Amino acid sequence: MVQKLDTLQETPSQTAGPYVHIGCIPSFAGLEGIYPEDLGKRAIEDGASGEIITITGSVYDGTGWALRDAMIESWQPDAAGRFPGQPGADPKVNGFCRFAADGETGAFTLRTVKPGPVPARGGGMQAPHISLWITARGINTGLQTRIYFDDADNAGDPILSRIEQAHRRDTLIARRTGAGSYCFDIRLQGDGETVFLDL
Repeated sequence: MVQKLDTLQETPSQTAGPYVHIGCIPSFAGLEGIYPEDLGKRAIEDGASGEIITITGSVYDGTGWALRDAMIESWQPDAAGRFPGQPGADPKVNGFCRFAADGETGAFTLRTVKPGPVPARGGGMQAPHISLWITARGINTGLQTRIYFDDADNAGDPILSRIEQAHRRDTLIARRTGAGSYCFDIRLQGDGETVFLDL
């Protein structure tokens, strides 16, 4: 039998705080030797198939200030659209990376392989994308979003097509800035606020 819990009060939430770096990426926090290597240090290994790309950007708050304590996790398929563990997946693509904003500038860098399209549930294809989870001091619950690419075929992607305010789809698009280079900024609120996903 389920009890009514009408006498208990909700406990206050807490933000990530600076300890998230110590626990998740201790080498970045200056604590060497905790692990042989921080989990998710690299998205790819040498020899990964496909176009090797670098994505740079910053996480901005509502005032336009770049957060210098943001930590980001990324998940993605390989260049053929296969995730680790799937038959034929590239063993040199980890599918997961954990990285942080620079403590001085707030800039982040993700070096990876450009992902391929992924089959969508119920048929069709998802456009090439990288999923992100963002946390920082002041963020109570990690935020989830995606990176799409301005030089990929994004038409018909089931996530992009569900964004009713079509002009906001651009907040999920990384812009090519050179050979193998893209820029993707994340805006937490205000003008150009990034679309976040409720997953």
